[in-house]
Amino acid sequence: MSTGKKVALSLLIALLVIVVGLAIIVPLLLDVDRYRPEVAAHIQQETGKPAQIGRLALTILPQVAIRVDDFALGNPPGFPSGDFVKARRIYAVVDVFALLHHKVVVNSLMLDDPAINLLSDVHGKWNFENAPAKRAALVDPPGDEKASFTLGVISKVSINQGQLVAANLLASGAPGPAFMEVHGASLDLRQVDLNAFTTASLGGPTAPPGALAASAGWLLAVVYAAAPQAPLVAQGTLKADSLQFGALGVTKLKSKVRLYPKQVFFDNLDMDCYGGKATGDLSLNFAGENLRYSTDARLKGVNVAEFLKTFPEARGKMTGTAEGTAKLNGEVTHSPDPLAGIRGAGQMSVRNGELPSLQLNRNLRLLARLANLGPATGDPSSFSSISTDFKIAERRLSNSKITIVGKGVNADGSGSMTMGGEGSLDYQGVAKIAAGANPLTNVLEGASGATLADGSLTLPFTVGGTFANPKFSVKGGGAPGALGVAQGVVQGKAQPVEVVSGIAGMLRKKKKPQ
Repeated sequence: MSTGKKVALSLLIALLVIVVGLAIIVPLLLDVDRYRPEVAAHIQQETGKPAQIGRLALTILPQVAIRVDDFALGNPPGFPSGDFVKARRIYAVVDVFALLHHKVVVNSLMLDDPAINLLSDVHGKWNFENAPAKRAALVDPPGDEKASFTLGVISKVSINQGQLVAANLLASGAPGPAFMEVHGASLDLRQVDLNAFTTASLGGPTAPPGALAASAGWLLAVVYAAAPQAPLVAQGTLKADSLQFGALGVTKLKSKVRLYPKQVFFDNLDMDCYGGKATGDLSLNFAGENLRYSTDARLKGVNVAEFLKTFPEARGKMTGTAEGTAKLNGEVTHSPDPLAGIRGAGQMSVRNGELPSLQLNRNLRLLARLANLGPATGDPSSFSSISTDFKIAERRLSNSKITIVGKGVNADGSGSMTMGGEGSLDYQGVAKIAAGANPLTNVLEGASGATLADGSLTLPFTVGGTFANPKFSVKGGGAPGALGVAQGVVQGKAQPVEVVSGIAGMLRKKKKPQ
């Protein structure tokens, strides 16, 4: 090795030793942890919330930063005991040159494993927006000891593996069920205007004196940035392992995020949804007595059976693959069922599925089989497609047009069902099955309002009962005795032998007057 290379290598090693030595020695000389009680007290004074800090430390590599271990900010007065935000570790990267001039300028913040718990009281006040407690005027020390801190705009705020739970307080003061949960969230915000947050909600913080300013001001910025639902002005991206909104859950969520005072917009949402995909937009408005939400969603390839598993009364009632669009909105109420006020409209279609509990094909095709009216093969509960529009309002789901394409049986209908309790059904429709003119079709035409035309028997029907136990009936329009036989056929209350005998008896009775 040449002499020049040896000298360069020696200088590089010496530089590395100096850097490593500074990284070890400087934090020891600058023991910021001694300011921990004062910092916690100042945060509580600024925010009106109890604050706890496990440890403060100064790190040099890879960047100059102040590290906070085991940080917790409790709920304000008027809310149940507990923490509004907790973070295992927080890094605040600061401007070194500003520090030399006794100024704290935070370039970026990073929060590891934070847990955020949002609560709203019955008046619409949130645990993140309380007014600060009154405080005495702080006097800066004279001369060169004076320090300053301004929140300003932080270029980057990152959250890694965050958890968020949102709930309303009930009239009793106890927390109601969580209406939203986010797990495994990674949030990356750019150009975060913390002044917009403090001006809108808490008011601008007063700079503390001396060393306390250097160790407390930046941490106030951490507190404000820790809750992205707080009134900040920022934008960025969000990724999350899972999102639960009421009973509905999605995974592998990705979205752009825009934050405004008391408003959050999730743009270009993309997520896995019960074996399929969901895309769209979601907005949350925290102003007012109740949180308001609005979404415009598009669904594709959703496994209906997996989706219905989230509703105990609907499990196993339908299969197939769904796609469609929906626009939904509502308010999160302070009640045991916070999402009861949901409303909206959309279109939906389900393909290649089954309706095991209804078995429309079985009910109607029994008639076809007895009189050779049409084919009688295949699963009687299966269908090729169901398409419908829908409206949701006042805890009721309404469909103005439903089209069912079955295996040998088609149907068109309309009606509504309640979305609470057992889900009472009130539907009516018209079914068509292939048929030709014969004694049975003549009986059905006279007994139940059916019509025979163009090789098809058109039969009006109703569906009542509940979602778990639907009741299928032929819509009456003729002679009571004949209608009773038809009802026995389609409701499965009569054995085939009994049905055939009954039909034969009807035909004999019909011939006597002639």
